[in-house]
Amino acid sequence: MSEPIVTLMASHGEQVQFRDKIIATGGMKDVYASPDKKYVVAFYRTELDEASRQRLQMITGPYRERIFGEASGDYWDQMFCWPTATVEHNGRVGVVAPFYRDHFFFEHGSLNNDMLKIRGKDKEGKWFAAPNNQFKFLDERERGNWLSYLQLCLRLSRAIRRLHAAGLAHSDLSYKNVLLAPTSGQVCIIDVDGLVVPDRFPPEVVGTPDFIAPEVVATSHLDKTDPGRALPSIYTDRHALAVMVYTLLLLRHPLRGRKVHAQEPGEDERLTMGERALFVEHPEDDSNRANPAEAKPTELPWKDPEALPYTVAGPYLKELFDRAFIEGLHAPKKRPSADEWEAALIKTVDLIQPCQNSECAQGWYVFNNMMAPECPFCGTAYEGQLPILNLYSKRGDSYRPDNHRVMVYSNQSLFPWHIDRTITPNERLAAEHRSRVGYFVQHQGRWFLVNERMPSLRNVQSGEDLPVGSQIELKEGLQLLTGTSPGSRLLLIQMVGG
Repeated sequence: MSEPIVTLMASHGEQVQFRDKIIATGGMKDVYASPDKKYVVAFYRTELDEASRQRLQMITGPYRERIFGEASGDYWDQMFCWPTATVEHNGRVGVVAPFYRDHFFFEHGSLNNDMLKIRGKDKEGKWFAAPNNQFKFLDERERGNWLSYLQLCLRLSRAIRRLHAAGLAHSDLSYKNVLLAPTSGQVCIIDVDGLVVPDRFPPEVVGTPDFIAPEVVATSHLDKTDPGRALPSIYTDRHALAVMVYTLLLLRHPLRGRKVHAQEPGEDERLTMGERALFVEHPEDDSNRANPAEAKPTELPWKDPEALPYTVAGPYLKELFDRAFIEGLHAPKKRPSADEWEAALIKTVDLIQPCQNSECAQGWYVFNNMMAPECPFCGTAYEGQLPILNLYSKRGDSYRPDNHRVMVYSNQSLFPWHIDRTITPNERLAAEHRSRVGYFVQHQGRWFLVNERMPSLRNVQSGEDLPVGSQIELKEGLQLLTGTSPGSRLLLIQMVGG
């Protein structure tokens, strides 16, 4: 016998329905599904005060419109599970939210014919942020590769950037509240009904352990009304975002090392994650380095920063990790913004190189600026020569470096944002700028750029025009001018490898 269907009028003036059966239970809410499984209704178990009701009205109304009412609203719809309305039933307040998209549910689940019975369950980030969870338990078809994790981090940073631009803070950003689909590089931020609005709606929670900023942990013993108490904000979101990026790429926590601050576990935790928090890879203080001898075999080399240092993430992310976990760890205003993480990840993806070892579990790695590139995950050295495009753009009368490089690999694409510095690959990218303008091929050990959509491409040294449909061999020192507009770039070719 099927469950009865309850029909209610929601705050947006439309009817909503749900089957009277709890399908999931969270920390604060019971979740019910609509008959067509297109949305859920989640009811709070406890009575909400007036401030909490107003918060929900703003989140489902003006704040939602601020993000989804703009031209790129459909883009954000893929990255947030944002409540659309509120309802009341039997004295309880509920929120209506879209059902998660199919790729956020496990298709294969865990190893050994899904021994953990997670097939069909949602892909919480915790499954992908620790080596044991990934390699000991998950079916390999669920894991993705290192390139897909860079893409996850990029989309996560972009979504948080949009949230912060609207003046909102998540307050509980963690792998508990972010769904991940590594095989497709998709993310979805959930539990946004507790958003913090500075000076209007204070936080309801302080966050999830491992992601709470040190200043929040250090002052957690104070009353919420105490002016010395640090509460969740955009700055604490920035810390949580940095932890997420580090954890997803390196499968270890940036602050959990070997250092012990107190014999009592609770006090040690408060000091480790609070006032005495110390980056496990701090270049001048190694007292909190993780001890690889204490790691399980399935946790190596991830739990060994000497074998797999954070520098494998490349120069752009290394700089931001330093700012997040050294300069900004105890100085919130020095932490990198979500916008900076997004920009750094875009440039890092351009440094990616496929591993020549077909058995390499990660498949990709970031070029390490060495003349002989080598995969840090399996140790396979690249054989042959590789071209690198160094991007320059015009400032005044001369071309200056943009601190942006593009690694070349077979069938690698060149996009409009590579050849014009005024174009940025984000949610506002125009349709005509989404298609590639050229691609790279290797033939008999020689590398070529094929011009597909660059009508003004020119060889600077020879003065030769390179029309659409032509190809040019990439050699050391070759200079290519991509166009005649103010944003056009100069591509300087460098060859590395043997």
